[in-house]
Amino acid sequence: MRHVVLHALADGLAPADVYGRITDFRRYPELTDTVREVRVDAPLPDGSLVSEWTVTFRGGLMRWRERDTFSPETLSLTFEQLSGDFQTFEGSWRCEPRDGGTLVVFTASFDLGIPTLAEILDPVAESTLRTNIARILVGLVGAEVIDECAAAARG
Repeated sequence: MRHVVLHALADGLAPADVYGRITDFRRYPELTDTVREVRVDAPLPDGSLVSEWTVTFRGGLMRWRERDTFSPETLSLTFEQLSGDFQTFEGSWRCEPRDGGTLVVFTASFDLGIPTLAEILDPVAESTLRTNIARILVGLVGAEVIDECAAAARG
């Protein structure tokens, strides 16, 4: 399983404001061209959501359904794929104060489910995921990626 960690800084924005934008999934398609469509079901009794995503991925589209669990008290959320193009896809978003703005930490673990091609496909998928998350953060909050690996992947 591959692991991705990305750090980005949103200057001049409070963590609660950044968290509010990150958790407003329905707005992603209008704020970034990476996300084509997001459908969000009614909240479940525990406050979590099930959302359906269609995202540009290496010239094609990736689709999945995930369960999103929110923790507004810690300005974090976790997600776990329920079905879709990945065999496994799970992770989290976290917002914390940093230098007059907000540090956003995105983490994800994924498995494409193709063991014979993992050495070739997984690094490409990791790079694409980093690039897509960087573009999403620029669109949502104007954040700048501060990881060297992610900045290189962003181009």
